[in-house]
Amino acid sequence: MSTFISLAKIPNFNPLAVPVKSWDTHLPAVPAHALTQDALLKRFAQPPTWQPEVREEPAFTDRQPRDAAVLVAIVMRDEPTLLLTQRTDTLSTHSGQVAFAGGKVDAGETVEQAALREAHEEVGLESKHVQVLGSLPRYITGTAFHIIPVVATVQPGFTLQANPAEVADVFEVPLSFLMNPKHHARHEFEFQGFQREWFSMPWMDTNTGQNRFIWGATAGMLRNLYRFLSA
Repeated sequence: MSTFISLAKIPNFNPLAVPVKSWDTHLPAVPAHALTQDALLKRFAQPPTWQPEVREEPAFTDRQPRDAAVLVAIVMRDEPTLLLTQRTDTLSTHSGQVAFAGGKVDAGETVEQAALREAHEEVGLESKHVQVLGSLPRYITGTAFHIIPVVATVQPGFTLQANPAEVADVFEVPLSFLMNPKHHARHEFEFQGFQREWFSMPWMDTNTGQNRFIWGATAGMLRNLYRFLSA
């Protein structure tokens, strides 16, 4: 997808106010049998030939790139779900957005270690419940984070505790919903002659009645997961 200007530079920008350009109803969903524990293990052990669809956002900061990792945590319930967070409005980057648990990679850490540490620090997820499957290609945000999405399955029975300094809420979305492109909206926005395009995956949280607007880097990485699982 082509991107030429940072949405963060647009005064009072509200992604919810940008109309949907199209929905990807022409693409097939990842079938349920491909979302089981065994199928996911096999897919990461023997990955197909594929290409990520979304790799990099336009830079809008002069700071040095920072290595980061996020945990793409698939909870293996009867219907698998994906664990997501709502970031607090007080954070300096990506405040208020839906995100994976994650953050910068500390010196001496692997991306896997960083993803697990951040998930524990942000939402209290203990690593004993987590089985790392592998990772997706690097995703570069406009805020200069070079993110490696670490994909893992999580066995139910865990207890979560959100860190109020970083996480306003923790919730789960059915994985089948996210891996069905008919729920992938494309947006297009023009500002001062420049054009920006991005994905969103709006979801109604049936437990709370709250609308969850998944977009930006999180939606981009989920789109890459879709491409990986459907290849």
